[in-house]
Amino acid sequence: MDASGFINVDKPAGWTSFRVAALVRRRSGVRRAGHTGTLDPTATGVLVVCLGPATRLSEYVMELRKAYRAEVRLGVATDTFDAAGVPVSEADSAGVSREQVEEALSAFLGEIEQVPPLFSAIKHAGEPLYRYARSQREVQPRPRRVVVHRLQLLDFQPPLLTIELECGKGTYVRSLAHDLGQRLGCGAHLASLVRLRVGPFALEDACPLPRLEQAFDEGRWREFLLPPDTALAHWPRIDLTEEQTTAVRYGQALAVEGLALSPTQGPADGALARGYGPEGGLLAVLRYDVEGALWHPAKVFASAAGGGAPDPLRAKGGVESDA
Repeated sequence: MDASGFINVDKPAGWTSFRVAALVRRRSGVRRAGHTGTLDPTATGVLVVCLGPATRLSEYVMELRKAYRAEVRLGVATDTFDAAGVPVSEADSAGVSREQVEEALSAFLGEIEQVPPLFSAIKHAGEPLYRYARSQREVQPRPRRVVVHRLQLLDFQPPLLTIELECGKGTYVRSLAHDLGQRLGCGAHLASLVRLRVGPFALEDACPLPRLEQAFDEGRWREFLLPPDTALAHWPRIDLTEEQTTAVRYGQALAVEGLALSPTQGPADGALARGYGPEGGLLAVLRYDVEGALWHPAKVFASAAGGGAPDPLRAKGGVESDA
């Protein structure tokens, strides 16, 4: 049986996210493994790798807030928006003050429109932007709405400044660094980046890759395997009876009394919850339909394993299940 869960890896510089996930897949022998949000090769920090049936929860991990610490170099803009790129403009940044930087940063807080870097995997007309950039074809990436929840200037040692931010899905810190330079009138690029957190997965708990490789060599890598529901802990929990467990397995909706997501009202339409079987393990992801006041199975696992290895299940009623 495949293992199921997440490994919080401290990705080193020089490694692609795909390469890290491929190593985990090969060394663990688990058929399905992948990462839950790309880190650029030059970046370090939290890379959440999912294995086995837990890969079906990756979309929820990608929706979690992320925190970063970034070093930005003023005075030089590059074609990739980071230090790996070719300089495209240079300007004197000696006159930029800390107050000016803090004022400029305030424009990037909250919901903003951001143009992704040309050297990125975002697709335009079905083709990744980096292919347009490498072949020097003209393309105008569409701005995307992203959310920056927190943005703080930690240090200012011209021409370098250090910021820490917390943001939502799809935010490019490279673009933020570039846009900051444009706003200050001197240009800038991302000099270094560390991902500090993805939801509950924190850098202080992440396993350095050499340590993980040693654990694979010694056959104890499962020590670093976190249960599938680790990523869903912020959702409400529904403990299912035997009868409800059977209904969920067959894709049937449930009425659950007394579950409130706030003191004054019930669940919102589309709200998500964790469904646990009588044995105490994660059995399903449930989605609320406010019109029918019912919880519908969105994803069902074969056994309520929680942190174990669910068996394949083919549920009825159109519910997504392990194949």
